Amino acid sequence: MRAVEITQPGGPEVLVACERPTPEPGAGEVLIKVTAAGINRPDVFQRQGNYAPPPGTSDIPGLEVAGEIVKGDAAAGGFKIGDRVCALIAGGGYAEYAVAPAVQCMPIPEGLSDIEAAGLPETYFTVWSNVFMRGQLKGDETLLVHGGASGIGTTAIQIARAMGHTVYATVGSDDRARAVEKLGAAHGINYKTEDFVVEIARLTDKRGVDVILDMVAGDYGPRNVQALADDGRVVVIALLGGSKGTLDFNQIMRRRLTITGSTLRPRPISFKAEIARELREQVWPLLTDKKIKPIIHATFPLADASKGHAMMGAGEQIGKIILTV
Repeated sequence: MRAVEITQPGGPEVLVACERPTPEPGAGEVLIKVTAAGINRPDVFQRQGNYAPPPGTSDIPGLEVAGEIVKGDAAAGGFKIGDRVCALIAGGGYAEYAVAPAVQCMPIPEGLSDIEAAGLPETYFTVWSNVFMRGQLKGDETLLVHGGASGIGTTAIQIARAMGHTVYATVGSDDRARAVEKLGAAHGINYKTEDFVVEIARLTDKRGVDVILDMVAGDYGPRNVQALADDGRVVVIALLGGSKGTLDFNQIMRRRLTITGSTLRPRPISFKAEIARELREQVWPLLTDKKIKPIIHATFPLADASKGHAMMGAGEQIGKIILTV
């Protein structure tokens, strides 16, 4: 099969087209003939040599695909051979064929193309498990999303807004601020010209927000604490601003704050199956009813994966970058 491999740690140019043996599905797995695959920030970290795939996982990058089940134990996920699905995988997505646990496959929502569906698994699994399962966003609580124009960000804004929550988002330009507001954010904050702590205080009458989804970390740590309401929660899912920061533990104790975080890729299949079940019950109907949608910024042929990575590195996209196979 055709695939794209990482020849050595480095920039986008180290992604090179190659030929690899077609993988064979094992027990509880299916083989998907891939029509589209999403590019995600963890792929970039893996390419740079900073995020090794879990043991036993393909070294080919790519954590989400869409296509057709052509072989394997489809019934283990409630599917049959020939079904169109999108799937969360631990690696191997930049290829003509990919193996996925059947329980991590999801039906492609009615009305969505394979390209749109390929932008669902990694972002939707990540947002649901971190904002709603770990962050426990509920009731009339409010959410602040850092990196609001990213694939994760545009997803978090839409799902939370569709479920009745007020959402704020930080972005890198005024144009992006307006873009996330069109997606449902109550206010987009340009972090290059505005202080999000000051803006959140103004927008919430000094109360703060209940949950923060943070992809930055670093010096955002103490500022997140300032932006939280009492009993608020920060969920860290990436370290774009660095892995170290200083926190005021007096504030954390006195105001009953929670600082937590997670990574999805190494979690067990059983946990990902539970996320898939909750998504199908609570989020997939929103996609079918067109209350939310994947935001696709650009597509590139599989062999041009390096161009997609260069675009992500430039940080100018709004939504997802997809490879077509």
